[in-house]
Amino acid sequence: MLRYSKKISLVILDFLIINFAYVLSLNLRFDGAIPAQYINLYLNTFLIFSIIKLCFYYLIGLYNSLWRYAGIDELIKIFISTTIGTVFCYVLSVILDRQYPRSVVVITWMITMLLIGALRMSYRVMRRIYIFGFSKKDTDINTQKRVLIVGAGDAGETILRELKSSKHKEYLPVALVDDDSWKLNKSIHGVQVKGNTSEIKKIVKAEKIDEIIIALPSLSKKVLHTIVKNCQSTGCKLKTLPGIYELIDGKVTVKDIREVKIEDLLGREEVKLNMDEISKYLTNEVVLVTGGGGSIGSELCRQIAKFEPRKLVIFDIYENNAYDIQTELCYNFPKLDLKVVIGSVRDHERLREIFQTYRPAVVFHAAAHKHVPLMENNPSEAIKNNVFGTYNTARCADEFGVKKFVLISSDKAVNPTNIMGATKRVAEMIIQTLDKNSKTEFAAVRFGNVLGSNGSVIPLFKKQIAHGGPVTVTHKDVTRFFMTIPEAVRLVMQAGAIASGGEIFVLDMGEPVKIDDLARELISLSGLEPDFDISIKYTGLRPGEKLYEELLLQEEGLESTTQEGIFVAQPVHISYSQLMMWLKSLEASIPNPDDIKDVLVQIVPTYSCPIAVEQTAATTDNVVEFVKSEAVNAS
Repeated sequence: MLRYSKKISLVILDFLIINFAYVLSLNLRFDGAIPAQYINLYLNTFLIFSIIKLCFYYLIGLYNSLWRYAGIDELIKIFISTTIGTVFCYVLSVILDRQYPRSVVVITWMITMLLIGALRMSYRVMRRIYIFGFSKKDTDINTQKRVLIVGAGDAGETILRELKSSKHKEYLPVALVDDDSWKLNKSIHGVQVKGNTSEIKKIVKAEKIDEIIIALPSLSKKVLHTIVKNCQSTGCKLKTLPGIYELIDGKVTVKDIREVKIEDLLGREEVKLNMDEISKYLTNEVVLVTGGGGSIGSELCRQIAKFEPRKLVIFDIYENNAYDIQTELCYNFPKLDLKVVIGSVRDHERLREIFQTYRPAVVFHAAAHKHVPLMENNPSEAIKNNVFGTYNTARCADEFGVKKFVLISSDKAVNPTNIMGATKRVAEMIIQTLDKNSKTEFAAVRFGNVLGSNGSVIPLFKKQIAHGGPVTVTHKDVTRFFMTIPEAVRLVMQAGAIASGGEIFVLDMGEPVKIDDLARELISLSGLEPDFDISIKYTGLRPGEKLYEELLLQEEGLESTTQEGIFVAQPVHISYSQLMMWLKSLEASIPNPDDIKDVLVQIVPTYSCPIAVEQTAATTDNVVEFVKSEAVNAS
């Protein structure tokens, strides 16, 4: 009711302004001695002309705007609607032969526009006076957090404006920094640009800053890392905005501000995808995701849903995860035809039932056991799930005419030193072999660790930091390739689009990261000092664990694709009869876990059982250089 009363009040005020403008313009034109004919003309036309102009104000949306946010957009609307209304009324007066002098029409137009604009802006001005006059008196300036905003662009201006509103009394923006020299010493909403990002430490000390907000959502990860380093040295609490690709419609609000995450620093630059290619094979198709409740599987479901599949089928054995992603998707995509089914990829009959019921056109096979130490101690389970689970799912895909089948593989499949990696390599061999005799296009996507996935090192480090340490690192020189979950999934979907069958796609994982550096960054981001507040303990490599990871076998080679960030490894040919013989051997070894490694060595010649010797850093550098040179030569 209050909302409608405000609109009615505004309409009445606009009506009074329009008529005041007519009367004032007639007085100005005739120096107060208005001829009787124009007085009669006004009395006969003021109602119809006022209604016409009010109708244009309504149609242009003036009465749907919020006064507190009145600004340039509001003024543009006032200009357009007042101009159109004035022209319309003038044309109508010509047709009816009831014309005011043209000077009166122009003066009326100017007065109307100025007064209606002033009315809108006055609310904002009065509100600003109240906020920074009376309401600020209620806030003790000594309890306010003094804020430095990094970035004096559109995002910085928006954050600054919102922080200065009454809703955020606890914040006191006192300075801006920006690397654009033109902005130096200029002010935005009364807050001065004090210097560039290299001067952050000096400005923080001079202005007694408590908190720093990095308002640069389109910043590259490399530059962000440098700025964060500068900010961390100040000891201030540090916050940032997510990347522009994460923001809905690219719009920034205070609600988007969050703590700086390790993903912000270690994630690579976002790769532009060919959305048309992805859309062609996902839109209006039935898509099945096995392991759909896991870290990779659930993110696949989120991103697939955006492409409006005809039906999305989530298959997972763990009902809690499946329920969580079901609830999320139902809320975010209410029109999505979503089916969640519980079962195991080990159960071939259950899989056949699902494929027969839903007839998927695209399958993303993400169901797998992935934890290296656990699989070393439970090799039979790794064989059942990773090898025969893949074989069962791939057989069903072939039997029921699936168009595309994409296996989520791992860099640990390359020269594996653990059961998990060896089983992933066998899974790759299965889909490459089946592809030769199937209409289904089978492909695998191989990538390294994903930041923040279930069981990954980052959640473990966070728990250890929360408990006061120590943070456990297996080896000072151990390195891993890292990628954010959303980017890994986007590239998986893109690889599926360009797959023609039999490929193993290798994602460009960027530079390997030292786990020791990762632990130290995470401690620093928690506002603590490594080796002082939180100690780091080196525990030694675990069984089956490498000092480094590789992304391709030497015999595979590496070729570029049409998509940035995706390479393809040359297939290693295996006959179907040979594969079947190996799988029978593996199946026979399941009851006797001690035999499994011997069978895997026969199937995967590059698999070597764990040896308790350290690999040198020089060897790590050689492998990394080999992968890089292969990528450069291929491109």
